[in-house]
Amino acid sequence: MSTKITITTYDWVPEFAHGYVRDIRVRWLCEEIGRDYDIETVPVREKSPEHYSRQPFGQVPILTDGELSLFESGAILLYLAEGSPLLPEGHNRAIATQWLIASLNSVEPYAMKWAEAKFFTKDEALAARCEKPLRERLKQVQNGLGDREWLAGDSFSVADLMMSDVLRAPANNGLLDDLPGLASYLERSTSRPAFGRAMADHMAHWRAADERLAASE
Repeated sequence: MSTKITITTYDWVPEFAHGYVRDIRVRWLCEEIGRDYDIETVPVREKSPEHYSRQPFGQVPILTDGELSLFESGAILLYLAEGSPLLPEGHNRAIATQWLIASLNSVEPYAMKWAEAKFFTKDEALAARCEKPLRERLKQVQNGLGDREWLAGDSFSVADLMMSDVLRAPANNGLLDDLPGLASYLERSTSRPAFGRAMADHMAHWRAADERLAASE
């Protein structure tokens, strides 16, 4: 029997980050594979030495599974997907791993530069400059997907989960409006019941955090 795992996320984040903290990726995968989990938190504002001892960069999520403590969302997803249909066998396993890494290395850095300018520093000129290369990357993802339903084989995989999460913020700000193939792909992914359950729990966490903060002020 699988042990219950613990996902560590922040205790609070600003409203614009609701829905995008990367614990959503781990929650979503757990919902897909039916893995129970607990949530614990670390402060977002005053990061402790204990936090840095578990995650050298002071980020989240962190996974705890027995004696194992694991950071980096890509590593966590690959670990949890092992032995499940989300990490297929044979050549499709290599292809799924390829696209998961591409999501993190070739797409997300462009999305993060754009998001930091647009939502964190609110530098519209910089956001506009970052948007152009991001749009080119998004077009390249659509081209790479082609007319396939999923990135690796005939079924939804860990690669699609990761890529779809990377695509959500650009999509929610209109950057997929001229990429119908990619928009349809994202809709297929986020229409999955597991995503809906994960997002509902994710958002409930932030609503409760806001309520605690308001009550303390």
